[in-house]
Amino acid sequence: MAKPKYTAHVLVADDEADFRVVLQSFLQSEGHTVTTAEDGADAINKLQGSPFDLVLLDIRMPRVDGIEVLQFIKQQYVDTQVIILTAVNDVRIAVECMQLGAFHFLTKPYSVDELQSLVSLALEKRQMSIELKVMKSTISRLSRNPQLIGESKEFRKVLELAGRVAPSDSTVLLEGASGTGKEVFANFIYKNSPRAEKPFVALNCASIPDTLIESELFGHEKGAFTDASAMRQGLVEIANGGTLFLDEIGEISPVFQPKLLRFIQLGEYRRVGGNKTLKSDVRIISATNKNLFDEVKEGRFREDLLYRLNVVTLRIPPLRERKEDIPLLVDHFIKRKSKTKTPKSVTPDALQTLMAYDWPGNIRELEHAIEGAVLMSHDSVITAKDFALMQGGGAQQHWTASPASSPVMTMEELEQLHIEQTLRRFEFNRSKTAKALGITQKTLYLKIKRYKIPVPDPA
Repeated sequence: MAKPKYTAHVLVADDEADFRVVLQSFLQSEGHTVTTAEDGADAINKLQGSPFDLVLLDIRMPRVDGIEVLQFIKQQYVDTQVIILTAVNDVRIAVECMQLGAFHFLTKPYSVDELQSLVSLALEKRQMSIELKVMKSTISRLSRNPQLIGESKEFRKVLELAGRVAPSDSTVLLEGASGTGKEVFANFIYKNSPRAEKPFVALNCASIPDTLIESELFGHEKGAFTDASAMRQGLVEIANGGTLFLDEIGEISPVFQPKLLRFIQLGEYRRVGGNKTLKSDVRIISATNKNLFDEVKEGRFREDLLYRLNVVTLRIPPLRERKEDIPLLVDHFIKRKSKTKTPKSVTPDALQTLMAYDWPGNIRELEHAIEGAVLMSHDSVITAKDFALMQGGGAQQHWTASPASSPVMTMEELEQLHIEQTLRRFEFNRSKTAKALGITQKTLYLKIKRYKIPVPDPA
């Protein structure tokens, strides 16, 4: 007998003790984890205590019947598949169960092969449902084809640490400036963890308004607020068994932080507008470009939440600290950005120009610079001039190393100059500018205010 493609946590709910024992023995022999319930009320209690992938459910049970349990499952646990197993051979009841969302209606007696096939198909359907929900995030990550590229001492050190922490279930905090590749490291940890076959769900906390982030993570019930026309699952529910990546974690509001802390501590949450306590088992990887200890001192971030998030902290070095990796990164990006079979090459003076620059926007800025240079160059060779053209008329000095006698710019002055030039390049379009710089629009707005950069009013 072939082993199933997916193993699962299965709930068997039936008031016949002998039948429960038989089903439990069969499912465990298939590699599944099995919990049993003696009636409908017991089944609902078990469902509230732990998430299940599949429920084998009898119809006629004392206290609460199978139809009510099925309705409860489909209201609260959308992805949980339900197979009805019953001695009641009634077409009307079968149709009602299928309309309520049951995967299949199977009458007793039935063959072991038939049940085995249905269990496999139900679990495949559940997996497909989850994969569809995370497809947008997955496609976005795959389209960028994120790779960890580098041979520098600093890079290899953090890569080694990431490899050591990956097999554990500990929460990981990735610290580093925007554009250093924090999500790529999060993806590396996920791919090398025991949860690699489960979902990887990413959320940029800075891109979600404070009023909606709870709904995004925990979901909401129908009617919870004006636009809540239907129940919606949250990301923690979709990611159950897998990994949840919270980017820009420092942007989460103090109001929501206690709820996130409770979820990390207990794995429990409630949908917005709901009163049912639900559970989800996810590994949390978070990232920030802020110093969260400073945020704690300023009262903007909870100290207990920080200590829950940074069980292991990895500092991702900025590109200026690993400049020996620039040639490797340049070669990688040129191959990715080139439309021809034979990628363009970079002249020594162009590579020297790139090595001399401090890259405040880090790897993401380098990627955009290469993309622009590939477009600007007229033949198979990229020169330093192509990078200057990308930045606009008077930017050559910005891309070349200053003579020793020239005044040295501070990092803040360099950042201000870079933001101003990028704004002009995209005709002051803040969305495109923020994307090119590898920061959020909120961060860009704050930097514009900080540096008092004159920005024309939109027409």
